[in-house]
Amino acid sequence: MHVVVVGAGEVGSYVADRLSREGHDVAIVDLSSSKLRRLDDALDVLTVVGSGTHPETLSRAGVEHSELLVAVTANDEANLVASMVGKSMGVKQTICRIEASGLRGPAAHAVREASGADLFIDPDAETAAEVLELLDFPGADEVAHMANGEVVVIGASLPAEAPLVGRTLGDIAEEFEPDWDFMVASIGRGEETIIPRRDHRLEADDHVRIVAKRRARRLVIELLGLAKHTPKRVMLLGGGRTAEILAKSLTSRGVQVVVVERNPERARELAERLENCLVLEGDITDDDLLHEADVGRYEMVVALTGEDDANILACLFAKANGTTETVAVLHRLALLGLLSGAGVDVALSPRTATANGVLRFVRGGVAAVATFLHGDAEVLELEVANGSPADGSLVSELELPKDALIAAFVRDGKPQIGRGKSRLRAKDHVVVVAMPSSVDEVHRVLG
Repeated sequence: MHVVVVGAGEVGSYVADRLSREGHDVAIVDLSSSKLRRLDDALDVLTVVGSGTHPETLSRAGVEHSELLVAVTANDEANLVASMVGKSMGVKQTICRIEASGLRGPAAHAVREASGADLFIDPDAETAAEVLELLDFPGADEVAHMANGEVVVIGASLPAEAPLVGRTLGDIAEEFEPDWDFMVASIGRGEETIIPRRDHRLEADDHVRIVAKRRARRLVIELLGLAKHTPKRVMLLGGGRTAEILAKSLTSRGVQVVVVERNPERARELAERLENCLVLEGDITDDDLLHEADVGRYEMVVALTGEDDANILACLFAKANGTTETVAVLHRLALLGLLSGAGVDVALSPRTATANGVLRFVRGGVAAVATFLHGDAEVLELEVANGSPADGSLVSELELPKDALIAAFVRDGKPQIGRGKSRLRAKDHVVVVAMPSSVDEVHRVLG
């Protein structure tokens, strides 16, 4: 598939990297030649200097024979125009990033329709949604819901005292016979991601990804050695749009929220907009301010400014002063490896939300896709097609690659964990954990 990505910022470069590594033909367009030079050195993509709103530039990127255009610059208007121009030049589908509320509301419906975009993505809202999901699983660093919420994917690093440590997957499976409520679907160990089998033994500090029925939430939290109490006090460091969305959702749940914002005008604006929320004006790295705000009293601190260094430092300070869980929004993923054990419990990125939407389109026929900052494994939700190799077959009979695993399936609204003796049927919604290289084969088997 040929894909044109407009915008070589953090989101566009991540999407281009993800798609190119999976064998797609990718062209990336940006006005900044310096950004593109850096990508030229790092990625196997075609780089095109110019405006993604100009037909001549898109033509050089090969838009006429492109199946997908992804417009993800920081400028909403440019994204809308790029989508419109791309559609006029023959691209089949377009995905458009829009953040401004004025362009997402009912009044702008005609504008969005005129762009011709097939999917609109809002990374800020998606990042806020990720934080909210983490709230229900304190101590986890990944949460994704599949199959209308009947199946949940939970990622976490195993503390040494976790009940799962030292046990093989076969031992765990035998304990929970005959009806499993969860499955360990992937293990991250160092730089390696493993799609495990029965003889794999879990070790302390493994990053495990568990696929579970919704009802098994408390059991999984206990087995992973995670905290059992949902945070009731949350401090948001940085008062951008993500923080505003998050603060409104948190206060509606009855959570006590404090927002720290450096810009005086923005702080006043937030104070007027956010009910039942305290807004403090100041720098998130000001230790005196954080001391006065009693940062250690908050069970969760989320740092979500556009400055990675400030986010990390503020989280470290909060952790040192007693905060139970810290979350940092990262824009430079090269910093991810430095955070382990340093005092930042969770790292989130606006990139993954966009990538998930794009991959859903690229995959074709996929109900949902979840990608993560830890490792390359993807979680996909697909429907078993009538007459496909999977229709009527036992899971053990399917010739799936070793790095692909049927973790769960939902039939008539009821979730079941995938086992060798499970027989799939047409219309089942199947949750698969797979490495990118195996996704095409998974598609073939499930139809």
